[in-house]
Amino acid sequence: MKSFKLLGVVCLIISGLNAFGQKRSQILGTGLLENYTRYFNSLDSEDVKNYVSNADAAKWIAVNAPLFECPDSAIQKIYYYRWWTFRKHLKETPAGFIFTEFITPVKHAGKYNAISCALGHHIYEGRWLNDQKYLDQYIHFWVLKDKTFPAPRFHAFSSWVDDAIYNRYLVHQDKNFVTALLPELDADYRKWESEKQLPSGLFWQFDVKDGMEESVSGGRKVKNRRPTISTYMYANALALSKMAAMAGNDSLVKVYKNKSAQLKKLVTDSLWSDSASFFLTLKEDGKLAPREAIGFIPWYFNLPDDKAKYAKAWNQLTDTAGFNAPWGLTTAERREPTFRTRGSGHGCEWDGAIWPFATTQTLKGLSNLLQNYKKQGSMTADNFYNELHNYAMSHVLDGKTYIGEYQDEKTGEWLKGDIPRSRFYNHSGFCDLVISDLVGLKPRPDNIVEICPLVPENKWDWFCLDNVTYHGKQLTIIWDKTGKKYGRGKGLKVFADGKQIISSAKLKDVKGKM
Repeated sequence: MKSFKLLGVVCLIISGLNAFGQKRSQILGTGLLENYTRYFNSLDSEDVKNYVSNADAAKWIAVNAPLFECPDSAIQKIYYYRWWTFRKHLKETPAGFIFTEFITPVKHAGKYNAISCALGHHIYEGRWLNDQKYLDQYIHFWVLKDKTFPAPRFHAFSSWVDDAIYNRYLVHQDKNFVTALLPELDADYRKWESEKQLPSGLFWQFDVKDGMEESVSGGRKVKNRRPTISTYMYANALALSKMAAMAGNDSLVKVYKNKSAQLKKLVTDSLWSDSASFFLTLKEDGKLAPREAIGFIPWYFNLPDDKAKYAKAWNQLTDTAGFNAPWGLTTAERREPTFRTRGSGHGCEWDGAIWPFATTQTLKGLSNLLQNYKKQGSMTADNFYNELHNYAMSHVLDGKTYIGEYQDEKTGEWLKGDIPRSRFYNHSGFCDLVISDLVGLKPRPDNIVEICPLVPENKWDWFCLDNVTYHGKQLTIIWDKTGKKYGRGKGLKVFADGKQIISSAKLKDVKGKM
């Protein structure tokens, strides 16, 4: 059986090279990837082997993931490390391919060790893979197959799955895939309404079912109105309205436009605090909770209006009494009296420690603020870059590259230690933040390539993102200040299947037609 599986992986790699090798105009070779992979492999005893072994990792990543290089060695290394770890979680099951969260089995997982908590992160990250059959089957696993199992787990955690599916469509334009799923996604949304929607229209959730147990705002059995689930459902409704438009279902478009508009108003009116200048959890007793990183989530989905009063929330990002700590962004404000007082500090507590899951959401929200809003408060591209760099630097344990569950905000200690279940924890994103936010490739439904870079002015003299599958073509994005690094001329250049479609002397927002 193992020999057939190995043969399948080898055939996949060979076929992928044949499919992409001649079509691609590669500026970057695979040398960086191969060097990093050798190092990452040397750190791993490979106690668990899933679909692609460490021995085949470099070849699989070369075929499937965009290549990247930049002057920031931390961001560059972790970009490849996160593709390397993402690949470790790709698992072939009788129900199709899935991506696991934990590398070893855990009791609260569903069939085949699948967990839906980070599904949105997995889809956003995986949308940049060249071969989308993995995500096709993974999405089908949760939307179609999980409900047929004796103990379904899809609704074990809040999810922005509809939003993620639509944003994946913007990269690959798999219209038939999306419209075929629409009836199931529509039914699933209505199921969430029956389970979690209050008479007010807001949604409630236990903090543990947001994947955020032992928070400063709630508890495992407390039904709070949290910015998480209501914002997710807003984003899902907005995505479903767009999917319905793709399917030509005008009545469903109207239904979900109305739902998204209602939730936008409810989140703004009920969860925004003028006194705190922040989106807060509304507790069962009607009181508002302290500030938590989940208050940044509305910007992940561009929910807040473009007003200066909302942008003030981001002042907390750089405030050391807010969320700014030596090792990254905390999950609760540091001035909160109960900050990191729950449990042992070595369980799973979201009362202040650094969680990559939340860091990913906050950085995506900050990117949207900087790229989609005029009122940006005190935030600049430097803030995004610095926090992404800090996030990259936090991927370390005893001097070696590592990703675990959660960290001490002062020392960077991984609070669950180096236990088997925590290694290579697949509960966040990174590569998507580099591709779509730092480099700034903004997926769109039309035939326009849009680049909105968040690399601060005069920070880098060069970078290259190569072999990006987008709308059926292969994109290469180059910034070369002097023109000497890549020999393609000075400035910002974008190529589609080797043909230049964008040229700019400055590193700035640009658009070009494919």
